[in-house]
Amino acid sequence: MNSDLAQNSENSPQDEQKQIPVSSKDSGRYCWVCFASEEEDREAAWVQPCNCRGTTKWVHQSCLQRWVDEKQKGGNISKVTCPQCQTEYIIVFPNMGTLVLIMDTVDSFIYKGCPFMAAGIVVGAVYWCAVTYGAITVMQVIGQKEGLAIMEQADPLILLIGLPAIPVALLLGKMIRWEDALLAFLRKNISKIPLIRNITPFRVTIPNTPNQESNTENDVPALTNAVSATRILCGALLMPTISTFFGRFLFDSVKSNFHRTVLGGLAFVAIKGCLKIYHKQQNYIRQCQRKILDYTESNISFVNGVALFVKIVYKRFKLT
Repeated sequence: MNSDLAQNSENSPQDEQKQIPVSSKDSGRYCWVCFASEEEDREAAWVQPCNCRGTTKWVHQSCLQRWVDEKQKGGNISKVTCPQCQTEYIIVFPNMGTLVLIMDTVDSFIYKGCPFMAAGIVVGAVYWCAVTYGAITVMQVIGQKEGLAIMEQADPLILLIGLPAIPVALLLGKMIRWEDALLAFLRKNISKIPLIRNITPFRVTIPNTPNQESNTENDVPALTNAVSATRILCGALLMPTISTFFGRFLFDSVKSNFHRTVLGGLAFVAIKGCLKIYHKQQNYIRQCQRKILDYTESNISFVNGVALFVKIVYKRFKLT
């Protein structure tokens, strides 16, 4: 039964309690909350709030009130049921007037609306941060004076849509893993060119086992690595700054700020992509040529010696 309907009831919990007859066979009542009997406290008020039978159907009014408070966690609108028979307790409240009812309604409305308001505030903050970042990027790529002039002459609606689209476009572009596609293409086709296949690091031989005639796709490790969300975010947002730096360093003779930044960005992407492809291919070769040694004394001594050598080199490099 809903508590809102129960508020308008004119009967109090004491009146409801008086309407429950107590037979002689119920003289040995036990509270299932505190486990006290009727003999220990003859003045305590008892209530039969559910359909339970036997010793679990009676409980002290005060004990049940505390148990209901724990279940409702400070509220008064949550439904509470019996833990044994799952019967919903009939909870009634006295009628406190129209003003209290209005205040309860307003409080409930505010409580339910605050999560949506907080979500709107967060979305608005992210949006205006994206707008600010887009404006800074425009001035950084084109130039401060030129960028301000373009934004002053542009339509406000275009600015409100275009500026926050800049970081979104950078994030989407960062998520395109073109290096993996190019690496897969090179692995597949570089061996068909006789002159290049002997000088490039894309040639790798995977040793076959006696029971295998040829390599299968399951013999080689995967091309892709784990995706880091923070790395993608930082790389995308720093891309305009890095492009500006590379443009000034490599293409200082170009007069246009925009062209210089674009060329710097393309150069950075190309250099980084080549290094990344080379690094992935070397890891691929290392993974393909991996071997598991026998557990012998000579192999154990060899591994320990290599580990000790690496540790010594690392310490000397750290000290210098």
